[in-house]
Amino acid sequence: MVLKRVFLFALLCLSLAMGDSVPFRSACPRSFATGQQGGGSPFQNAKVGDEREVNGVKLRWCPPGRFVMGSPSSEPEHRPDEAQVEVRLTKGFWLGKYEVTQGQWKRLVGEFPQPQPAGEGDEFPVVWVSYIEAEAFCQKLTALGHQSGELPKDWEFRLPTEAQWEYACRAGTTTATSFGNTFTSKQANFLGNKPYSGSATSPALNRATPVGKYPANAWGLHDMHGNVFEYCRDWYHVQLPGGDDPDLSTRKGAPNRDGSFSRVRRGGAWNDDGKYLRSAFRLRYEPERRSDHIGFRIVAVQR
Repeated sequence: MVLKRVFLFALLCLSLAMGDSVPFRSACPRSFATGQQGGGSPFQNAKVGDEREVNGVKLRWCPPGRFVMGSPSSEPEHRPDEAQVEVRLTKGFWLGKYEVTQGQWKRLVGEFPQPQPAGEGDEFPVVWVSYIEAEAFCQKLTALGHQSGELPKDWEFRLPTEAQWEYACRAGTTTATSFGNTFTSKQANFLGNKPYSGSATSPALNRATPVGKYPANAWGLHDMHGNVFEYCRDWYHVQLPGGDDPDLSTRKGAPNRDGSFSRVRRGGAWNDDGKYLRSAFRLRYEPERRSDHIGFRIVAVQR
């Protein structure tokens, strides 16, 4: 027995010296609260498509990278406020795999500010919430994530910037949508009888659907096109921001006709024509208002 143990110990040492993998568990389990596992952060050291979950909210990893934001003038239905700019995102982030659901809202916040007229159920996206209420949801989820240890202390939830949103929506594509230059209501929830750029017509549901019912993009994100519009963190500016990590969340842009200012919403909705679901399409919306076709998606970022 002693000889056997000596032999196994020698074999283990030889295996380590040769760099082979050894099938045993580390004695130092990873801790999201401290962000350390042998000197690295398991919440940050990820690859595209990796999935995490914090307080019941599923997230997908979007890596650092460069992309061209906006649309070329040759793209059908191109708008002046989509003039292209080059963007570099120096840090990766975790984006919600789905739009925030009514079930998640009830669990963290409680009752809805208004009824959910576009479809009611725990798996339906929450709508009729303001930008301000969506940000409050993010702050509460951050606190709960820190408390449970599922979210590192130097990370927080918030609404995505426009650049983060479009980068994740495109998932490496340069076409009008992440599915190509044409698409139907089999790929997204919108008015399929008003398709985009010669796509075949298809039925319209005229309501929201539970999240995740349509195909994900290449990074595993569902409903980036259609279902409900999604708030972004940035104030609306006519010119898209470019450069490194653009963030217009604190600098107001052009005022509306009544003197108010608007945040940005992205992605199109169940009651929209196909042209409004393009990756580059953007609209303004005042942060205190609500609608039956506007919800939100969250992002986890390192401070």
